[in-house]
Amino acid sequence: MTTAAEILRTLESMRDQRQAAHLMRFFKTGKGDYGEGDLFLGLRCPQTRMVVKEARLDVSFDEIEKLLYSAWHEVRLAGFLLLVEDMKAVLPRKKDSSASAKTKAGRRDEIAAFYLRHASQANNWDLVDMTCPKILGEWLLYPSADGSMPDRSVLDTLVSDNCLWKQRIGIVTTWRLIKEGQPDDTLRLAAKLLTHRHDLIHKAVGWMLREVGKKDPEVLTDFLERYYSAMPRTALRYAIEKMDERTRLGWLRR
Repeated sequence: MTTAAEILRTLESMRDQRQAAHLMRFFKTGKGDYGEGDLFLGLRCPQTRMVVKEARLDVSFDEIEKLLYSAWHEVRLAGFLLLVEDMKAVLPRKKDSSASAKTKAGRRDEIAAFYLRHASQANNWDLVDMTCPKILGEWLLYPSADGSMPDRSVLDTLVSDNCLWKQRIGIVTTWRLIKEGQPDDTLRLAAKLLTHRHDLIHKAVGWMLREVGKKDPEVLTDFLERYYSAMPRTALRYAIEKMDERTRLGWLRR
């Protein structure tokens, strides 16, 4: 089995201080910013993905947990991406036997539960956006080991949490559900988050609503008609971004 220490050494060997300085500015790590105090090795995302690809399916939860609690941003990202790979490996396949399907379902439950226990470590928007739809989103689409569907109220619990990053996980997870033509969770959570104070949540809400609109423009229009007056301007701009110019300007000028 690959250890966290081995992965850390590999990532540290690619350290780039100049790129690290850029990333610390980009991800708002200054005092009072949402990423305050975060530390970067200076790796580009493809470099981290390359390390994950080499180690995938060969790292235990105990070792992944060590990665998730690293001070280094890219090391935490590697830990979460390993969970993405783990989830991908146990998604249902048509050729699965009943025994195999049940084993996979149990493993999906374990991965999702592990992710939720350590969700606060996804403490910047990239760590959230690159992982939650592919972990929690996938988990919510398929039966659990006991044959029941996972309870989607977990999303409501997340958006009601005091942690900004858990709140973003709650709404961004629905991206995967939207792709399957299931917008109801997105609409419910978006309505709950309209009064949120943080710009990162406004952007996430608007982004998910935009994705809903790509699948069904009428559903997005109905939501906007109902909630327009309560929507933060940022959320509105993100939601209508893909509309034709005349329609978009019409919403902005209301």
